[in-house]
Amino acid sequence: MNKYTVTLSCVDRPGIVHAISGGLLGAGCNITESQQYESPESGTFFMRIEVATEQSLVQVRAALAPIRDEFHMSLRVDDTTARTRTLIMCSKAGHALNDLLFAQRAGTLAIDIPVIVSNHLDLKSMAEFYGVDFVHLPVTPSNKSQAEAELLKLVDDYDIELVVLARYMQILSDSLCQRMEGRVINIHHSFLPSFKGAKPYHQAYARGVKLIGATAHYVTSDLDEGPIIDQEVTQVSHARTPEQLVALGRSVEGRTLTRAVQWHAEHRVMLDGQRTIVFS
Repeated sequence: MNKYTVTLSCVDRPGIVHAISGGLLGAGCNITESQQYESPESGTFFMRIEVATEQSLVQVRAALAPIRDEFHMSLRVDDTTARTRTLIMCSKAGHALNDLLFAQRAGTLAIDIPVIVSNHLDLKSMAEFYGVDFVHLPVTPSNKSQAEAELLKLVDDYDIELVVLARYMQILSDSLCQRMEGRVINIHHSFLPSFKGAKPYHQAYARGVKLIGATAHYVTSDLDEGPIIDQEVTQVSHARTPEQLVALGRSVEGRTLTRAVQWHAEHRVMLDGQRTIVFS
């Protein structure tokens, strides 16, 4: 049996679930998982369905096309077993990169990682250990546009579907963010919006915080304000040193980013303006 994931969104109105269910039945599909949500803010209906069928991907897409057109849907049908081709960008910190590479190698993360791009050479040996191509792409104020052009060429050359910023310490230009909208995930080293900028855990220590965390979000031209996919926090006490906060924070960052990438790869995340609908 073939397994497919159907995701759709459209203006909410009566009959959507009935129509989609009937279309899938007509295509010989057995629904194995179904989730839905109607956004009260935008009036948009969202749905994610997993099905099993002997029909081909082309046949299922063709069967749903009339329903898509009738309801003016944004609709996708994807092979559930397909792996998302992912380019990872990093700088010097390797904890988030290692978590992604390990999960992918262990078979728990449905992505392929053909290339890692970094503005430093510090993590080249990690890429070599996992057998992944490593591209050193230095970025300076004078060559930023050229570096981003080279990055986009790598996206095309490696047939990349998703870019993940695993503690990549460079700001992407507005034009790149717009071109890659919904296809770039970043991990931010705080439970947004607190403690932006350098040394966030030292800032947290100075303020005597009792919770530290991380936020995985889609990248937009508004720095660190893109739609949030996942967040996690962990409790700390006054007895923790800044170095201990860094170590705890790194663990949270790696888990949060890996989870967000997994949900994206499994087509569980849908955009609703500045918010996300996550069928976890």
